[in-house]
Amino acid sequence: MKDTRRALVRIGYDGRVHKTFRGHQSAERFENECRVLRYLASRGCDKVPKVLEAYPEELRLVTSNCGQRVEHISDERAHALFAELEQDFQVRHDDPYIRNITYRASTGDLCLIDFEFATVLDPTIPPGPKLDLPEPDATH
Repeated sequence: MKDTRRALVRIGYDGRVHKTFRGHQSAERFENECRVLRYLASRGCDKVPKVLEAYPEELRLVTSNCGQRVEHISDERAHALFAELEQDFQVRHDDPYIRNITYRASTGDLCLIDFEFATVLDPTIPPGPKLDLPEPDATH
């Protein structure tokens, strides 16, 4: 479970991740994360959470689980994961820190999570909400 000023995140007994947005720009961040994850799913990106349910009135998102946060990864490897996302799927994460990288043991994949600040770079997709980006050393 993660309980911060920006979100309450818990993993259900069924393994699904329940994220309730709160605090500054919570509605906009909820909207953006749903939008970006659905865009990535449409592009066939399988190393990010899948939207299973969305409850706009509660600002609650239910996604698939992408495993455990990584404890150790080189800066070069972390940078490469976020660069791959941008190059292959036209999405800039905008919160590209190790805290947003997980390891999915069932597939052996490194995955990316927390897309509430991400930007879809595809020019055919309308822009998302204007968001105040997190501080570089902020944790959540």
